Amino acid sequence: MGFSRRDLSQDRFLGGRLVLSQPRKGYRAGVDPVFLAASIDARQGQSVLDLGCGAGAAALCLGMRVGGLRLVGVERQAEYAELARENAKANGIALHVHACDLATLPATLKAESFDHVIMNPPYHLRTRSTISADPGREAALFEDTPLAVWIDAATKRLKPGGYLTIVQKAERLQEILAAMDERLGSVLVKPLAPREGRAAVLVLVRARKGGRAAFRLASPLVLHSGAQHERDEDSYIPQVASVLRDGDVLPMD
Repeated sequence: MGFSRRDLSQDRFLGGRLVLSQPRKGYRAGVDPVFLAASIDARQGQSVLDLGCGAGAAALCLGMRVGGLRLVGVERQAEYAELARENAKANGIALHVHACDLATLPATLKAESFDHVIMNPPYHLRTRSTISADPGREAALFEDTPLAVWIDAATKRLKPGGYLTIVQKAERLQEILAAMDERLGSVLVKPLAPREGRAAVLVLVRARKGGRAAFRLASPLVLHSGAQHERDEDSYIPQVASVLRDGDVLPMD
């Protein structure tokens, strides 16, 4: 059973150019999938697989910025998978969504390979966090499938020379790097810090299948100006505001 219309809100992304239906209660996409999409250096004609696509935020933000992509999503919660399909149709962006678990992908998808695989896996380990009362939110935020399984599934679906890009909590960077085996290289980590002088909360991690370049830790992107939040309005620095409102690229270097 999917979501009823009264249970959904219409949320504007990229300055209103992208409008997504999302559940009023449950998991709701914020800025993280927008940052993920903005970091992808995709070109017209390339293919992109979004693992755990939810209602489609990351894939559709990317599709809004770069036309002519082949976009495919995987989402294990059937009601969110259907919502992603509806959002794609409503925004005029082609997105094919498989309602399945990434650990048991259908044969048709296993036969494909992609230029980019992107993912925004659940942030929290169940042993470290309070469980959400909402099943959809719990499934999206609390890990059932280990990060190593996510990364292995993504690596298998990449073309040689293709890129895997992940947005995740900074505290879990060690797990991400430990899960990357010899199939992946040229790893680049971009920390996202809330304010100047504050520790990074999120990281964007990019790796290339068959890459041989040295590991790189990029300079952090500071999201907000000022030492603390002082106004009701947002305080994003101009570069970040242009990513969130105008769909601009977020450089990883």
